[in-house]
Amino acid sequence: MVRIACVVSYDGTHFSGFQVQPNGRTVQEEIEKALRKIHKGKEIRLHPSGRTDAGVHARGQVLHFDSDLDNPNMDWRKALQSLMPDDVVIQRAYPVSDDFHSRYSTKKKEYRYRVLNRDIPDVFRRGVTFHYPYKLNIEAIQEACALVEGTHDFTSFCSKKTTMKGDYVRTLYSVRCDVVDDELVFTFIGSGFLYNMVRILIGTFLEIGSGRKDVSDLKEILAAKDRDQAGKTAPPQGLFLWNVDYL
Repeated sequence: MVRIACVVSYDGTHFSGFQVQPNGRTVQEEIEKALRKIHKGKEIRLHPSGRTDAGVHARGQVLHFDSDLDNPNMDWRKALQSLMPDDVVIQRAYPVSDDFHSRYSTKKKEYRYRVLNRDIPDVFRRGVTFHYPYKLNIEAIQEACALVEGTHDFTSFCSKKTTMKGDYVRTLYSVRCDVVDDELVFTFIGSGFLYNMVRILIGTFLEIGSGRKDVSDLKEILAAKDRDQAGKTAPPQGLFLWNVDYL
């Protein structure tokens, strides 16, 4: 038996998320279907670093699976990629130790979110950015980013639909907003993330940037531990799972 880890990129536009669902196309379904062919009909279960929602993309999703095809000459990346649809790319695939777990061994995750901030939409970026045509105070947004860095209870920034058990305390090591041409590119690096946490933070930052909330409101929002106090949930298409760090 050998444990294989994979780094996978996918365009989430036409997926109903990562995890297998009764109805809807998913990334997990596509990769497990390929593994079933490679293993001559045997079911192989994937374990991802985390699940992404419908419409969310990944540049560096990490997953692992166990296989009884213990062939040292097996090129797992090529074998899997040959069976992938056009919107999924296997970047790397390699053997790992039996104690590696794509989810539980994670040390840090990085998410990025792209906001197209101009009057006219861009038809070619509609699936990978959130078009927000209103004038924004970038300095206020950057100040807000700095305020959520550190260890906090992020209950106010977690969807009420979560089924997670345990506390809502997470550590954000770095939160940035960079202006790149006509886009705002937000970068979040943290120990872990709650359900819809990044998208709710983005929605709140945009309300601060447009003057509907004040930067000073952030401390009260965090302290309230109440989802209704934070901003709207930003749409999924601007979000990317960028990197998963195990060191």
